Amino acid sequence: MITPVVSMIIYGYYGSDYIFYTMLMLVLFVIGIGIQASVKNTFKKYSQNRASCHLSAHDVASRLLYSGGSNASIDITPGNLTDHYNPKTNVVSLSESVYYSDSVSALAVAAHEIGHVMQHQDGYIPIKLRNAILPVAQIGSGIAPYLVMLGLIFGTPTLAMAGVYLFSAVFAFQLITLPVEFNASRRALVMLEGGGYVSGDERKMAKKVLSAAAATYVIATLTSLLSLLRLISITNGRRR
Repeated sequence: MITPVVSMIIYGYYGSDYIFYTMLMLVLFVIGIGIQASVKNTFKKYSQNRASCHLSAHDVASRLLYSGGSNASIDITPGNLTDHYNPKTNVVSLSESVYYSDSVSALAVAAHEIGHVMQHQDGYIPIKLRNAILPVAQIGSGIAPYLVMLGLIFGTPTLAMAGVYLFSAVFAFQLITLPVEFNASRRALVMLEGGGYVSGDERKMAKKVLSAAAATYVIATLTSLLSLLRLISITNGRRR
């Protein structure tokens, strides 16, 4: 997805309100950095707390998949907090800091990814919508601002609006991602507590880990919204 800095370089200077827009983007950028730091710190903090079940995240994830009737597999992926689920390969990839760990943080992250598996298995509507929008969003995030700029430079409103429509898909993707991620976290907490993998206090810790991670999606959505509004503003402004 397009970053705040890139978006400012591409079209931030257009129009009399560029200072206001630039300041807003900088604020979101700084908040985003703070949230990323919060995610790492929260994960690190509760990585010091071993879960009462004394099972690794890999073991818990395997049990959750089995109890959920899923045939998804689990592998290990390099990096820190690089955990994800690929529905095309039906593989849950757990990062090195999660896979072998029996901490509350690791179990929370692993269960969250299993939550995504269950969403696909249950036919969860928001994740179907997100997957449908993804191809257009991927195109839009890369070329939409450039289409708008070319349309303005060459006086082609249709081209500029095409860029706006493409970037609308980026915002739609980010917006739909919110309920998808929140739902996966809710599923994770229910599965962990229901399976007896965490105690009452540990559930609160796991919730803090997942809530910190969820904030990154909120800031990404706000950034996309501001970028979309800016594209609409400069396109309409040049058409007058």
